[in-house]
Amino acid sequence: MGESETTMKKIEKESFEMSEKHEIDDDSKLIYRGWKVMPYIIGNETFEKLGAIGTLLNLLVYLTTVFNLNNVTATNIINIFNGSTNVATLLGAFVSDTYFGRYNTLGFCIITSFLGLLAIQLTAVFKNLHPPSCAKESSTCIGPTAGQMTFLFSGFCLLLIGASGIRPCNLAFGVDQFNPKTESGKKGINSFFNWYYFTFTFAQMISLSLIVYVQSSVSWAIGLGIPAALMLLACVLFFMGDKLYVKVKPSGSPIKSIVQVLVVTVKKRRVKLPAQHPMLSLFDYVPSKCDYPKLPHTYQFRRLLSYPSGWIHTKCGFPSMEESILDQLNEELKEKIKNDVYDMAPWKSPSPDGYRVGFYQNS
Repeated sequence: MGESETTMKKIEKESFEMSEKHEIDDDSKLIYRGWKVMPYIIGNETFEKLGAIGTLLNLLVYLTTVFNLNNVTATNIINIFNGSTNVATLLGAFVSDTYFGRYNTLGFCIITSFLGLLAIQLTAVFKNLHPPSCAKESSTCIGPTAGQMTFLFSGFCLLLIGASGIRPCNLAFGVDQFNPKTESGKKGINSFFNWYYFTFTFAQMISLSLIVYVQSSVSWAIGLGIPAALMLLACVLFFMGDKLYVKVKPSGSPIKSIVQVLVVTVKKRRVKLPAQHPMLSLFDYVPSKCDYPKLPHTYQFRRLLSYPSGWIHTKCGFPSMEESILDQLNEELKEKIKNDVYDMAPWKSPSPDGYRVGFYQNS
C-alpha cells in the first residue's frame, strides 16, 4: 500500500511539472492582441451577416417572382437549403478542428460565400440567367430552363459550403484572440459575445428594412448586389488582420473523442466500477493544449459512463505517464458528455427556451 501511494504521488508531481512546462511553452508562442483585432473580426462578422441575411430573407419572393416557381417548389428549395446548411455545419466544424484550423476554414468559406452571393446576383442581372417575366394579361408563365436552375443551384452550393465553415468557426475564432487565463481576457470574451449578438440583431434590422425594400421596390439586381458587395467588404476586413490574429492549430475534433468514449462505455457496460479509482486523483490535470475546460467530477449517469477510464489503455497496474494523461482527458470527456445530455433537453422542449437555443445556434 505504501509503495502504491508513493507511485501515485510521483505521477501527480510529474503531471503537474509537465502541465507547467506545456503552459510556459505555449504561452510564449502566442501573443493575444484582444480588442486590437476586434475591428477586423467584428467588422467582418457584421458585413458577412448583412450579406447572407440580406439575400436569404427575401429568397422566397425572388424565386416566385423572378424564376416563376410556384410557392410549394420555392419553399421546398429553401427548406432543403436550410436543412443541408445545418447538417453541413457539423462537417465543417469537424474539418476545421481536425485538418485546417479556424483561420484557414474561415478564409476559404468567406470567399466561397461571396462567390455564391455573386452567382445569385448575376441571375438577376443577366436576362438569359432567369426566365422572362410573366405578362400581366396572360395566365401562363414560362418556367426556368435546366441551365438557369443549374446556375442558380451552383450559387446555393457555394453558399452552403461557405456557411458550413463560417457558422461553427466565426464565434470561436473571435474567442481565440483573448487569453482565457487572465481576468482581462475573460472580460474581453464576455464583451465579445455581447458585440457578436448585437451585430447579428443589427444585421437583421438592416436586412429586414433597407435591403428587402431595395429588392422588392427598386431592383433585384441592385438589391442582391448590395449583399454581395457587403460580403466582399467582409473578405477584405478579414484578411487585413492576417498578421495580427492568433491562429490556433487544429488539434482534433472532440466528436471523435466523444464517440470513442461512448464505444468503450458500451464494451465495458458489464464491468463494475471500483469503490475508489486511483486515476481520479489526477482529475485536476488539464494540459494547456486541451480545448476542454475543467469540469467537476459528478456521479450522474453512472450506468451510462460507469467504466474506469484508465481501463481504456491498461488492464492492470499503474499506467505510464502518457497513459495517465490520456486517462484524465477521458474523465474530462465523460463529464462533457454528461453536460451534452443536459443540453439536449431544451431541443426537445417546445418552450421558448428551446427556440431561443435554436435561434442562437443558427446565428
